[in-house]
Parts: sequence; C-alpha cells; structure tokens
Amino acid sequence: MGFRSSMDSAIRDPMSDLIGWLYFLAWLSLVVSVSGIGANWGTQTSHPLKPEIVVRMLKDNGFQKVKLFDADDSTLSALEKSGIEVMVGIPNEMLNSLATNMKAAENWVSKNVSTHVSKGVNIKYVAVGNEPFLQTYNGSFLQTTFPALQNVQSALIKAGLSSQVKVTVPLNADVYQSSTGAPSNGDFRTDIRDLMLAIVKFLNDNGGPFTVNIYPFISLYDDANFPVDYAFFDGTATPVNDGGTLYYNVFDANYDTLIWALQKNGYGNLPVIIGEIGWPTDGNINANPATAQRFNQGFMTHIMTKKGTPMRQDPIDAYLFSLIDEDEKSIQPGNFERHWGIFNYDGTVKYKLNLGATNSGTLVPAKGVNYLSKRWCVMKANARLDDPQVGPSVTYACENADCTNLGYGTSCSNLDGRGNLSYAFNSYYQKHDQLDTACQFPHLSEITKTDPSVGTCKFGIMIDSGAYRNWIGGLVVLVVVYAGTFGVLNVL
Repeated sequence: MGFRSSMDSAIRDPMSDLIGWLYFLAWLSLVVSVSGIGANWGTQTSHPLKPEIVVRMLKDNGFQKVKLFDADDSTLSALEKSGIEVMVGIPNEMLNSLATNMKAAENWVSKNVSTHVSKGVNIKYVAVGNEPFLQTYNGSFLQTTFPALQNVQSALIKAGLSSQVKVTVPLNADVYQSSTGAPSNGDFRTDIRDLMLAIVKFLNDNGGPFTVNIYPFISLYDDANFPVDYAFFDGTATPVNDGGTLYYNVFDANYDTLIWALQKNGYGNLPVIIGEIGWPTDGNINANPATAQRFNQGFMTHIMTKKGTPMRQDPIDAYLFSLIDEDEKSIQPGNFERHWGIFNYDGTVKYKLNLGATNSGTLVPAKGVNYLSKRWCVMKANARLDDPQVGPSVTYACENADCTNLGYGTSCSNLDGRGNLSYAFNSYYQKHDQLDTACQFPHLSEITKTDPSVGTCKFGIMIDSGAYRNWIGGLVVLVVVYAGTFGVLNVL
C-alpha cells in the first residue's frame, strides 16, 4: 500500500499517516462496492479490440472478475497476472466430445485451465456449456451436458485443481418456473426436473455454484402486456404480493423463484451466481441508452446495498451482460442481440454508469484504440431509389454486415430511404476494412470524407485491427447478380 511500518523510522508524521489511512479506507470502500460485479466479455466481433486493451479497460473500471464464452489463448494470455478472477467457457458444440471421451476432457483442462493457471491466470470457474437447456434447442444438449460436467470435474481433480477451480453450468431462467407467478411456487421445469436435480446435487457435492442468466428485457420484449416499470428498480411498479412479501421488480421475483425451487428440493444454501444480466441499447423500441442506463444503474444501486432479495438477503454475485457490442452475434432472437454492451464496439462509453469504482462515478473508455481513415461509403447523390439494383444491393450489404441499427424505434429510425441505403453501404464498407472494392455497389455508391451521421444515428468507422479474416477481394461484384428483395428497410 505504500505505508511505512513502525520500524521504518523513529519519527512518524501523524498527518501523513492520517492521509494514508484515509486513502486506504477510500480504496477499500471502492473494492467492497464492486466485489459482487463482473463483466461478460464476448468476442463475436469482426474487428475485436486487442485483448490487452480490454483487460486494461476492465481494470480501469474496477471489474474484478470476467466471464468468457470460450478459452481463447490470446484472451487468457492478456489476463495473466492481472488479478482478475476468470470464468472460462466451454461452447455447447463441444459438450458431446467431452461427455463421451474422458481423455478429451483431460486434454481440454490441461490446455485451457492448467496451462493458464500456471502462468498466473486466476481461473476460478469453468462454465460447461451456455444455456444448454433452452427450449429453442429442442433437447439437443439434454444427454450431454451432465456427463460433460462430470468429466470436466474429474479432469480438474486429476489435474490437482479442483480445490481452486469449480465447475458450473450457466442456465437460462427458463429452467425453473412458477405455476402461479408467485416466487413461493417456484420449482424446476417439469420436463427437465430430474436432470436439474441431478446437476444441482452434483454442484452442491463439488462446491460449484448454480449460475443463472436473468433478463427482464426479454420479459418486456416477449410480452406486450408486461408492466414496463416492473422491469426496472425504481420502486414505482405495482408490487406482486407473495403471501405478504412484496416484489417491486421482476429480477427479485425471478431470483427468488429459483431460491424457492432450490430450497424445496433440499438445496436452499447452494451459492447462486447471476451469469448474465443487462439491457441492450439498440435494435428494438425498448432498447436505447436511456432505458439501458435506467436498468443497469438501478441494478448496480440495488446490489451495492448488499441487501439481496427477500428470500436470500446476501450480497448478489453477478456479471453484467455485456462489456462490448458484438457485430457478429446471431440476431435470431432479435436485432438487439448485437447491442448489449455497456461500451460500443470500440470501447467508447454509451452512457453514464456508476459502478462504484471510479472517482468520476462513470465508465472509463478504452485506451489506445486505432481507427481506419475518416471515410464513409454512401449513396451517390445522382443515384435513384427506383434503380433495380437497390433491392439486391442493400440486402447483400445487410446480410454481410450489420444493419440492426435500422428499423422502427432504433437509433437510425430517423433516416429516409437514401439514408438507409447509405447506412447499409457504409456498414459493409467498414466491415471490409474500407477497401475501395467494398464501395462499388453498381451505379449506387461512392466514398465521402464528410461524416453522414444524423442525430442519434452514427455512421461508424471501424477499428484498425488488421483482423478481418474472411474478406475476398472483389466479392462485392456478386451484388450485381444477387437475387434478393429489400424487405427490411423502407426505401421506396
């Protein structure tokens, strides 16, 4: 800490000591305030920030733990000796091999855990799969998740790491339910109840936590009649009365539904981690910086009180979802999927958020980020919206880049037809590293040095990471023969 011991000098400066203790107490209060919050670091991006930049950003913002969705070497290497607690992930597509081949599990642990722990990475958890029991998977991972969990645990024991590295399975909140909506009626989903109890017993026996992802945004997205205020932490919602216990927000009610399910099955003391929680900023009418700030700040304020929930009044252990926007995530659930970050794709701050870890009370942006030139690809001034190449061109651009900022209620909903086309062209152009051939939509596009951003709609410039891997020169000529229809944007 920089404090002198009593043996350092025969003469001590009382004022200096007082100031030192004040700094120590201030530092301690910051550490305590964020001890229960982590961040999900996803990497499904076309132009990722350098791992060392992200690690510095994590530390600058006081995150003491991070959750990964894989075990990428460069990511883990950047975390060496950082002091940041790490949860490494095993993707669902690997579950079958790990479940059926003990040697594969041992090799995975050796390569992705033992090697990095020996180099100073503070790995505390291995996440076996990611929401493998989602009903949309139609049971694809029901037979492999638990055996994979068992084999990874056995591999950790063999490697001598089971006392410091624990296994878990991040699960969606749909693995439990309440027939009445009251938390006290919570139990595990009937179709997987026996499997869930087997996994819960295994976690309990081996010191692993129950990890659950809770998304109030999805409750609002899925149900037009969902009471909006109940998704937030303002205390203004009409409460749900569960036998005299009042719930003013859906997070507490959802969390306690799980606690009731664990308690009535004999595991009321099993540790629980919120693996993912957050709010997106674009791609849907309810997804914008204002609502994301309202939710995430409300959640942070809620957990910093350390009062927990009515059923479990302990500090909440959670990872915000997510750290950075990911422009290559699947949008099958919705266009908002690429906009969960509390930071933009380049590590710039989206909105003020007090995590209790900085003197300014807001987020600290990424440092040392390099960008491509200030050039944009836009629709030519003399191009016509009724040109027959408009439909195929914009469809091709959006399918091979990111147009999720376009549409009703999004940040770029203020654009006209020409603006929509320009946004689509620029997205493709930036994703393909501003190559001249990526702005050759036939008779429609041109390169400009004038920023076409309008209001809330920002025409981005991509990070200069030299990382775009799959571009083939001249591919854009396929636009000419692409037989698509322009059914997403209203340009005509």
